[in-house]
Amino acid sequence: MTWRLNERALQLLESAAADQPALRVAQHDIPGGGRVFDFGVAAEGGLRAGLLMAQVCMAGLADVSLTAGSIGDRAWPHVMVATDQPVAACLFSQYAGWQVAVDKFFAMGSGPIRAVGAREELFERLNYRESAAAAVGVLETRKLPTAAVLAELAAKTGVVPANISLLVAPTASPAGTLQVVARSVETALHKLHELGFDVHRIRSAWGTAPLAPVGQNDMAAIGLTNDAILYGGRVTLWVRGDDESIAAIGPGAPASASSGYGQPFQSIFEAAGRDFYKIDPLLFSPAEITFQNLDTGRVQQFGRVAPDVLIQSFGVQAG
Repeated sequence: MTWRLNERALQLLESAAADQPALRVAQHDIPGGGRVFDFGVAAEGGLRAGLLMAQVCMAGLADVSLTAGSIGDRAWPHVMVATDQPVAACLFSQYAGWQVAVDKFFAMGSGPIRAVGAREELFERLNYRESAAAAVGVLETRKLPTAAVLAELAAKTGVVPANISLLVAPTASPAGTLQVVARSVETALHKLHELGFDVHRIRSAWGTAPLAPVGQNDMAAIGLTNDAILYGGRVTLWVRGDDESIAAIGPGAPASASSGYGQPFQSIFEAAGRDFYKIDPLLFSPAEITFQNLDTGRVQQFGRVAPDVLIQSFGVQAG
C-alpha cells in the first residue's frame, strides 16, 4: 500500500502556512527553490508549533496533543500520541533515521521525505518506498538549511528543490523539544523492529511522555528529551497474533531492559565518552510498554517508569 505520506504532510503544512504569526514561525524561500519553515532557530515557536511539527512528522496519521499527567506526585504536562497506522506514521515517516550532512551543515532528518529517499535499511526490510512530486521533511538542527542542502536532498530523493519543504527547529527550543518527546510510540516500534518483532502485527498505538523542560543548549536538551521517554514514556500497543512471542520479546522491549537504566541520559552519555554508538541500544525505548492482544484478549505489561530519575534530570525543585 502507498500511503501518500508526503502528500498528507503537505496538506497539513499548507493548512497552517497562513497562521505563521500565531504559530510564531517564519517561512523562508531558498534561492534556487525550496521552502524552509523556521520553528525555533530564529523564530520563537511554541507549543502549537511543536504539535504541528509532530503531526507533520507523522504525515497527519496520528493525533498529537498535550494532556494532564504527573511525575510521581507532581502535576506535569504530557505529550500524547494516538494512531491507527503506527508503522506508516512512526517508522516510514517520523523516525529520525537520516543524517543530513552538507559541508558544515548537519541535521537529523525525519518526516515523510525519508520514504522518498528510502536510503535506510528499514525501508528495505519493511518493503516500502514512496514516489512523490513534492516532499516534506523535519530537520533537528540549529542552522537553517542552505540551497546546497536542498540540492543534496533533491539529489537523494529525485524531487526538485522547488518542491521540497523543510520544518526546522533545534532540540533546545519549545517546538523542537515537544516534537522529540512526541516520539514515545516511535521508539517502541523501532525497538521492537530491531528485536525482530513483526511490527505489522501492531494495529493501533497510544503513548504519552512528560514534556521535558527546554534545555539551555542542544546537548542538555538531548538529555532531557531522552529522559522524558526512557523514564516517563508509557506506550500501549494493540496487536494481533499469538501471546507467546510477546511474552518472549516483551522483557527486552522497554528501556529498563538496559543495564544502564536508572541514570539520567546525560550521565550515561558522559560515561560513554560522548559517543552515542557506545551506549547500550537496548536503552532507547519507552519506560513502560503494554501489549493488548486483539485476538486473545490477553494484556501483558513490561517495564517501569522512574519518576525519581525524571525529577533529578528535570531539576524540579519543590517550593
